[in-house]
Amino acid sequence: MHTKTKTMTITATIATTIATITRCSWANPANPRYLAYHDTEWGVPCHDERRLFEMLNLEGAQAGLSWETILNKRETYRAAFDGWDAQKIAAYGPDKVAQLLLDPGIVRNRLKVAAAITNAQAYLRLRAEGQTLDSFLWAYVDGRPIVNNWQPGQFPAKTALSDRLSKDLAKRGFKFVGSTIIYAYMQGIGMVNDHAPTCFCRAGH
Repeated sequence: MHTKTKTMTITATIATTIATITRCSWANPANPRYLAYHDTEWGVPCHDERRLFEMLNLEGAQAGLSWETILNKRETYRAAFDGWDAQKIAAYGPDKVAQLLLDPGIVRNRLKVAAAITNAQAYLRLRAEGQTLDSFLWAYVDGRPIVNNWQPGQFPAKTALSDRLSKDLAKRGFKFVGSTIIYAYMQGIGMVNDHAPTCFCRAGH
């Protein structure tokens, strides 16, 4: 078999395999970035401090929008917010805010930009108390993800646990941390595994 033909055959086989994999219904098959997020991140326990802070802010930025919209902007968000360095973000002043509000690579919403700064300040206070986001968040599930068995149509927008975590984060000064946002956050960082029973990620995670 010629090398070119062999390569085309392998590519076609991989494409067919990807197309026949059963995923959660929300994973848009037309968006490779979204599929990669579903396959390798969503529902996977995360203990990386920088990513936990990033995801908290991105979930807040999603409010009123779709997660796909935010995911498509994730790299430009990282560039705009100094790689989610909380120390730098906490010190942002009016000039930086004005710059961010002109950046088409992020959601140019004044309240959401202000929330990222406030969240950085709240995060630094948490660290000053000797805690990390990792230790703070995972204590709510005793360090082990909750594996749910929701059937299609049963997925809740929030739970009693997300209600409690939402209130605790708000008390600590975090913004855009309503219960619905926090439940989505818990799914995204793997505190809960909500992959559908038929999804190929179910067993793998």
